[in-house]
Amino acid sequence: MSTGPSGRYARVSVVLGLAGAIAVAIALLPGHRGWFDVGVYHGAVNHWLHDRGQLYDYVRPGTDYGFTYPPFAALCMLPMAWLDWHPTIAVNVAVSALAAGLVLWLLVDPIARREGWHRGFGFALAACLFAMLGPVRDTVSFGQVNLVLLALVYADAWLLDRGHRLAGVGTGIAAAVKLTPAIFIGYLVVTRRWRAAGTAAATGAAATLLAGLVAPEASREYFGRALWDTGRVGALDYVSNQSLLGLVARWNPEHPDRLVWIVLVAVVLAVWAYRSRQAARRGDERAGFALTGVAGCLVSPVTWVHHLVWLVPALVVLADSALLRRSAGGAASRRGTGRRAWCWWTGAYLLLCGSVVWLWSVDHSGVLGFFGSNSYILLAVAMLVFLPVATAADVGVAGERPEAVRLTLDLVEAPASAVPNRPTQGSGRWSRTPTTRWRASSRRSSGARPGVPARRGSG
Repeated sequence: MSTGPSGRYARVSVVLGLAGAIAVAIALLPGHRGWFDVGVYHGAVNHWLHDRGQLYDYVRPGTDYGFTYPPFAALCMLPMAWLDWHPTIAVNVAVSALAAGLVLWLLVDPIARREGWHRGFGFALAACLFAMLGPVRDTVSFGQVNLVLLALVYADAWLLDRGHRLAGVGTGIAAAVKLTPAIFIGYLVVTRRWRAAGTAAATGAAATLLAGLVAPEASREYFGRALWDTGRVGALDYVSNQSLLGLVARWNPEHPDRLVWIVLVAVVLAVWAYRSRQAARRGDERAGFALTGVAGCLVSPVTWVHHLVWLVPALVVLADSALLRRSAGGAASRRGTGRRAWCWWTGAYLLLCGSVVWLWSVDHSGVLGFFGSNSYILLAVAMLVFLPVATAADVGVAGERPEAVRLTLDLVEAPASAVPNRPTQGSGRWSRTPTTRWRASSRRSSGARPGVPARRGSG
């Protein structure tokens, strides 16, 4: 990649052109949510703190929606009670942007360094592609907390890679704010990271206990009633619910079969546990975390479209796999696998950009309605089953790139001398290597209401 002035101008021009086109597209596309959910948060904490009302009795005026998160989340959001409406929106967008930047840096920067790309240029391109994703647009437009939770979990993965004693704290906090990220504690257990799992569980329990001490009445209300009332977050059969329970509910809206849902959840968890352990054994921590985010979206009773930001790491794993196989040199079969991976990534990316499920928001009957209204669920199932986990076949790919990170995945038990130019433990960047979890390589490359969908909550 050119590093001279002409190269810099070209990179800046590409980024500005792409960013401008995406900004125009976002401005013109339908689906602006008017910061509906942050309006619920803002109203609920004001009702709770200033009006001395009950947290879970609050309902946003003109709607049926109230606060649906644990009391600890309300404690974290209390600063909103001292902000007016527009400053609240500004802070929410700024925090989401910072969280998105951290997530992109953790996911993309290691790949950019390995490939010898200009790191700033790689980050900027990734940010543009990221901004166009439907779940990301919805998260920002609703004023949701998804990106912050994603950042907490992936910051934990970074700490886990380094064996830091605080690994698990971020996951525990995320689980205390919203229950869905608790599946990452399950991942730490399944892959036998006992210390990190214990830290995460203890942190989540401590945060929940703190909320119980500060707000005992709200805690009793949440865990005694609100948590179990799925009607508070919206209708289960609404097309935005892209979870397995949403699929079952749309199949039979009047009488969703909970037994079928439980069986499907059990199957998904079994596949997830097997593939997560497989990824951990091979040292492919990125795939393990990505698989866990996918499984969390499937098994949660309610997974609104904006929750699907948890699929973004799986998209990065797909792209990374395609890049690795592209470097196979004379290995035609691996180049073909790389092309298939790029085709899969392109299809998944365009599907997530297109928000196609809304085409069936009114009528999802028939075969086409079934597949269309459940398209994100089917994508998540495909990711869970087929997401690439690095294998011994990739050794040849990495071996042909002496200045890049080696991907030596089925050689976990091999002595270092058996792997040519094997990376040593050190600091520098994360890579998909067998004996570490995103270990830093010592080598570097050369270079209803208007805009608000009906029947959904602020979950």
